[in-house]
Amino acid sequence: MSDATLHATGQNPDDFAVQIADQIESFLVAVTEVAKGDEPNSAVPFLLLEVSQLMLAGGRLGAHEDIVPDERYEPDPGPELDVDDIRENLARILDPIDVYSEVFDPYEPRKAPVPARISHDLTDVITDLRHGMVHYKAGRPTEALWWWQFSYFSNWGSTASATLRALQSVVAHVRLNQPLAALDGLDTDEDLGEDTLESEAGRVMVEEIANPLGLRQLK
Repeated sequence: MSDATLHATGQNPDDFAVQIADQIESFLVAVTEVAKGDEPNSAVPFLLLEVSQLMLAGGRLGAHEDIVPDERYEPDPGPELDVDDIRENLARILDPIDVYSEVFDPYEPRKAPVPARISHDLTDVITDLRHGMVHYKAGRPTEALWWWQFSYFSNWGSTASATLRALQSVVAHVRLNQPLAALDGLDTDEDLGEDTLESEAGRVMVEEIANPLGLRQLK
């Protein structure tokens, strides 16, 4: 799932735009495959790997100097592709651990955590990445890089990093044989304070999610 390559034969594979586009396309292909549900037992570990690899591309974009697009106004990439099927399938596959608690900005003091969903976050990231991919495939690599860099800072970078932490936490809870606090039934559209989250969060034992999600505990 992770071998997608976009660059034509005549393009330099060492080119920054080619490398970033390949990493992003690999993520898009991989998550779309996971959402098909053909291998639900490996979904969480595989998503952990793919989001980790995507964050490497994001880090490279973040460390790069500001990318200036060729045109003053962004060319119209056309309508956004529908991601509802991907979101719904991921929510079904990840149902026991889809909802997690997130703090949007760790540098804002006393910022209360809010419930979020891995399935929503992943499709939000996919939407941002696809937008830039349209530019790249249309022969506008600088425009694509500008969009990926801008949206990394403004949206998908923080969203993907939060998702990565949630996925890592699930794997750690299972492998270390620790009870996992779940946010069963919480409304992710509602901004809930820390006390509310603590009082309403259910307790789900690791063994209840380990087998369905293909995770094994450390002995």
